[in-house]
Amino acid sequence: MLRNIYRRVGDIISKIESKNRDFPTLKGHPAAQQHAEEIVGSHHMLKRSNENNPTKEFKIYRWSPDHPNQKPFLQSYFVDLSKCGPMVLDVLQKIKAEEDSSLSYRRSCREGICGSCAMNIDGTNTVACLKPISADTRTATVITPLPHMYVIKDLVVDLTNFYQQYKSIEPWLKTKRPPPNGREYRQSIAERKRLDGLYECILCACCTTSCPSYWWNPEEFHGPAALLHAYRWITDSRDEFTEERLQALTEDHTRLYRCRTIKNCTVTCPKSLDPANAIHKMKTKHLLSRPMEKTEEEDAKAFG
Repeated sequence: MLRNIYRRVGDIISKIESKNRDFPTLKGHPAAQQHAEEIVGSHHMLKRSNENNPTKEFKIYRWSPDHPNQKPFLQSYFVDLSKCGPMVLDVLQKIKAEEDSSLSYRRSCREGICGSCAMNIDGTNTVACLKPISADTRTATVITPLPHMYVIKDLVVDLTNFYQQYKSIEPWLKTKRPPPNGREYRQSIAERKRLDGLYECILCACCTTSCPSYWWNPEEFHGPAALLHAYRWITDSRDEFTEERLQALTEDHTRLYRCRTIKNCTVTCPKSLDPANAIHKMKTKHLLSRPMEKTEEEDAKAFG
């Protein structure tokens, strides 16, 4: 038994060391490390394949406003993976360039920075430029728009409400007096460290559109992405409007307290961020800033 335990621990340690050795720049970014491992694994599988042309089926959601009476459907495309890049976005680019120019989707940076190519791939919200293609040619990859959003065309959804909610939290530095030296607002290393895991959000909307609380109350609940950015400015040592920001978020309890800590947002984030934790900390900060009698009265209204 002890021998088996030692072997398992050794396997785990060697796997961790292998990750850090093979992808040193991705250390501390588990989602990126997982994607890199999947790409390498897929590449090896394709090289070992006996097929000259490994073809994989991709089922893509189609709907066009030009044909409003036609119901949405999944259209199949067959792509030769040996002549395509390793990411799902590469597949979409190849299909649009070589097979069907009418296919619509958003994309821009191809580097997981802009968040434009967010969509649902095999049941998970992610960005197509960071999602490796599964090398298993026996099963089809299903690509659909972000869930519970109004579809404009094919994989393009209407993000107007999402950006309005982001705008409403005033995502910029707000101060009451100029910097001491007249040039810049300084931070200590520790103060700057508190922003890690918050500022990296790329506004891809993967977390917000995976949240059941947002599905039920998209007009009232701000959603994980907007609240993550709100907490980014609330926790910034240079910002001097912390109380005002908290008050604006909690004037209507549905903006913040509709969060039920389901944590779909944390699971689906392609940048390995933790919006659920940020929302929890913001709730705690707000509760500690309120008088006890007012807290009980407001909680009764919020939770019925």
